Amino acid sequence: MATGEDMKVHLEEIKDKPKVFSVEEPIEKFPILLASQDAGECRFLSPLKLWLTISREFDHIRVNGRVETRVSLNCSRCLAPYESGVVSSFTIFYSRAVDGPQDSEVELAEADLVSATYSGEEIDLSPEISEQVMMEVPLKPLCSEECQGLCNKCGVDLNTTECGCDRSEINFKMSVLKSFKVNK
Repeated sequence: MATGEDMKVHLEEIKDKPKVFSVEEPIEKFPILLASQDAGECRFLSPLKLWLTISREFDHIRVNGRVETRVSLNCSRCLAPYESGVVSSFTIFYSRAVDGPQDSEVELAEADLVSATYSGEEIDLSPEISEQVMMEVPLKPLCSEECQGLCNKCGVDLNTTECGCDRSEINFKMSVLKSFKVNK
């Protein structure tokens, strides 16, 4: 594993035996994760903990891995910040990029759906690892499944206080359907 700005694996390090290692990497090595944090989607509270096994198989490189970190999110119902663990186990297949169009079609099994290409004598793992982390960060985060959210009248957090507002107002857009009958 190279040190520096990128998470790169040099192919000459991967011979007949798999390369197995664990490493803790700061978020700064993952531009996609930094961009997500800068956009306010989440805030990373700890570095990425990675366990990787990299092996050469026929004409591709297989990376089996697990990544863990902690993030701070804002609940999409009550807007309160909360912390959550992010864990992803993955397998990525890297194949050498081919110049020009390929003549034959290759059928991928379900386990082979995460694939990427590389050129040269090293593989940068950071884009695919970032993708695995971001797939585990919820699009609509909830502090809990039971979260009541905010009152749509007064804005109070219904998890901590009952405001007494009448929230049973009919949505006039859909009220026409209340008397809708189907004739057979």
